[in-house]
Amino acid sequence: MQLPPLAAIRVFESAARHLSFTKAATELGMTQAGVSYQIKLLEERLGTPLFLRKPRALQLTRLGTQLSAPTSQAFKILRHAYADPTDSGKTLSISSPITLAGNWLGERLGRFQMEHPALSIKMDANDRLVDFAHDDVDIAIRHGDGDWPGLTAQHLFDFEVTPMLSPNLLKTCCLETPEQLRDLPWIDPQDPNWELWIKKAGVTSCACYSRQTPVLGTQVNEARAAIADQGVAMLSPRFFRYELASGSLIQPFQLLAGNGKAYWLVYPEARRNRPTIRAFRQFLLAEIAADS
Repeated sequence: MQLPPLAAIRVFESAARHLSFTKAATELGMTQAGVSYQIKLLEERLGTPLFLRKPRALQLTRLGTQLSAPTSQAFKILRHAYADPTDSGKTLSISSPITLAGNWLGERLGRFQMEHPALSIKMDANDRLVDFAHDDVDIAIRHGDGDWPGLTAQHLFDFEVTPMLSPNLLKTCCLETPEQLRDLPWIDPQDPNWELWIKKAGVTSCACYSRQTPVLGTQVNEARAAIADQGVAMLSPRFFRYELASGSLIQPFQLLAGNGKAYWLVYPEARRNRPTIRAFRQFLLAEIAADS
């Protein structure tokens, strides 16, 4: 079967997205009658209605709903594909989890900026999962299993954690075995990473520390609490190498535990050939290789 006229498909995509012929006409620079005509052509070609015309609103039919998502995705791919391919002098907007942004990526972006002086770099440190279709973000780092439909995912490094504490707190106890952690306060003991690590350490009698402690939300905040002698935090060593090297945090055990997830560099598949994204991907992989 041949495709219906592209002009009619384009009008359908806009009308389905807005659920309004009037808004579609404004977006496309057409009259409302022109939009209605193109939708009528498409419906006649398909032999079935795409919209239910109600007094105050449009509603997609079952077929309209079925066609709207892939049609919208196809036009997103086309828009990205026909964007300026040179990327020179543009902005690269990066979304990153808060801890990774502050304790790993931030200290490296200066080097990338020096390699690309005409590029304006903007970083959004946020643990919220960005929506590339609606957020002003070019590329993102995500924590997960790497399976996000419609996105290219490049593995960066695995998620691994281990207990850390301040040297002052360590002086108050004997901490030669994982079992002895029960004698110390734990920062955010409800964090499931505690259970992962304890289980991997083979400890069966070390119950989760029962005292209520604040839920601090990010490893950055938990590390600050640990440095302030408030307890033992479950942290990723990769993000706290300076604190470990300076002695403000101590890692008493070499054992690391993971949850099977990792950090990934992700971006829409249509952007994979953009020069700035290719350059940033290569830069990150080189930094990780040097950091291993």
